[in-house]
Amino acid sequence: MDFIGVVCEYNPFHNGHAYHLRESARLTDDQGVVCVMSGDFVQRGEAALYAKYARAEAAVRGGADVVFELPLPWSLASAEGFARGAVGLLAAIGATTLSFGTESEDLGILDTLARRLIEPQTVELIRAKMADEPELSFAAARQRVLEELCGEGARALETPNNILAVEYLKAIYTENLSLKPLGVRRLGSAHDGAGEGNTRSASEIRSLLLRGESADRFMGAAARAVLERDTAQGRGIPSRAAIETAILSRLRMLRREDFLALPDASGGLGERLFRAAGEEPTLDAVFAAVKNKRLAMSRVRRACYCAALGITSNAADGIPPYAR
Repeated sequence: MDFIGVVCEYNPFHNGHAYHLRESARLTDDQGVVCVMSGDFVQRGEAALYAKYARAEAAVRGGADVVFELPLPWSLASAEGFARGAVGLLAAIGATTLSFGTESEDLGILDTLARRLIEPQTVELIRAKMADEPELSFAAARQRVLEELCGEGARALETPNNILAVEYLKAIYTENLSLKPLGVRRLGSAHDGAGEGNTRSASEIRSLLLRGESADRFMGAAARAVLERDTAQGRGIPSRAAIETAILSRLRMLRREDFLALPDASGGLGERLFRAAGEEPTLDAVFAAVKNKRLAMSRVRRACYCAALGITSNAADGIPPYAR
């Protein structure tokens, strides 16, 4: 049986997500939709706003047929590791189409960029660029190399959904997966931009909810009902103070070698995190002390959570060995 696979976090599930599920079904003659979703921690390096079971229920009420969890090491991996784990799991479950949101109408340019990025010579050019210009982050070096190779087409990688789309395509090609890619043009605002009408990005909705403001019109009745029920039962938005205390306490128990064994701990990340954890008074201060031009904040946050949760360097290699 043919069915659609969707990689998601639904943090939280909102109108734009419901639109994506509807369009995916419409464009495939109403095939079923199977989601692989991050659990209680998400790829940007933080705890999810609501519990994984509530987010999965909201997705099923909003158009998905079933939701599987992406295991923790892949949920807190780099964009490449996150995509490889989730797309590989969908293929192993039996999905035939991979549907994802994009900011671009031209899936062809995203395909070109993905194929370029898996070429060995491109990988070497990015490494050389970073060696020649040490102040550049990996993302900045990659962008400059792609601009040299692909010209204006490289600008497609300046938007967050296109970046993930390219990572999904790379995963299909590098893992030799039998998945047909289906791009759905994103409805409303970009990931971190201001939206219009009844559509807002998940980032905007999180900001509203964390300020105690209403996001009802952007989430749909079914999703609101699930989250309101969980909140009433004491499973609402977790206390940032409680999370910070737990994370900091755990970081301060770890040895230097534990930090050096973290995923993606190169570039001095492990050493910097070890020092900051022992010196800084708050989690935000730890993040700020570790971040520099080459270490993006999301990478620093992921490293902190990986350290606290015991995730080591090879934990997210390959594809998850189970689905549940």
